[in-house]
Amino acid sequence: MKFKMSEKSLFAILLRSPWWVSFVLVAIIATSAFQFLPQAYKAVGILFSFPFVVIGCIAAWKQKNVPNKQQSEKILEKISILNWKDFSTLLEKIYTQQDYQVKRIDLEYAEFSITKKGVTTLIFAKRWKAATIGIDYLNGLNKARQQLDASHAVCINLSVQSLSTLAYAKETRVSWVTLEQLVAMVHKNR
Repeated sequence: MKFKMSEKSLFAILLRSPWWVSFVLVAIIATSAFQFLPQAYKAVGILFSFPFVVIGCIAAWKQKNVPNKQQSEKILEKISILNWKDFSTLLEKIYTQQDYQVKRIDLEYAEFSITKKGVTTLIFAKRWKAATIGIDYLNGLNKARQQLDASHAVCINLSVQSLSTLAYAKETRVSWVTLEQLVAMVHKNR
C-alpha cells in the first residue's frame, strides 16, 4: 500500500511553501514551549517542533535548484526567443543530462521518445509557443503513445491552458510540463 499525503494537510502545504516558513514555525513552537510550559514539560514541547525541522529540511532540499524570480524571467525570456530547432536541441540536452535515452521521432503529435529504466515516454513540444493546445493534439499524442506502446505522454507548452484541456489531459493520462517546471528544468540543466 502506497501512502499519499493529502494535498490539504499542513505538511503538504509546508512542502510547497518556502523552506524558511517551516523554520519560523519551529521558532514559534520552541519559544512558546520554553516560555509557557512548566519546567517538566519544556523539553517535550520543544521536541514537538522536530517534525517541522524535518519538513523544512525537505523543502529546502527540493527548492535548492528552483530559480528565483529574476533568474526565472531571464530563462523565460531566453526560451521564448528560441526557434524550434534550438528549443528541441535544448530539450534533448535536458533529458540526456537526466540520464534518459533520447530518440527523435517524426510523428505528427510527438517529437521525442525518451527512455529511462525501461520506461518510455513520448514528448510533444512542437507547439510549445502556441497560445492553446487543443484536445485534438492531446488525442493525437495519446494515440501515438498507444501506437508506440509508451508508458507515458508529456506535453510541453509555455501558455496557461484552459481547465477543460487540463482535465482532458489528466483523463487521457497526458502529463503537462508547466511554465514553472520548464524554467526549473532549464535552470537545473544549464
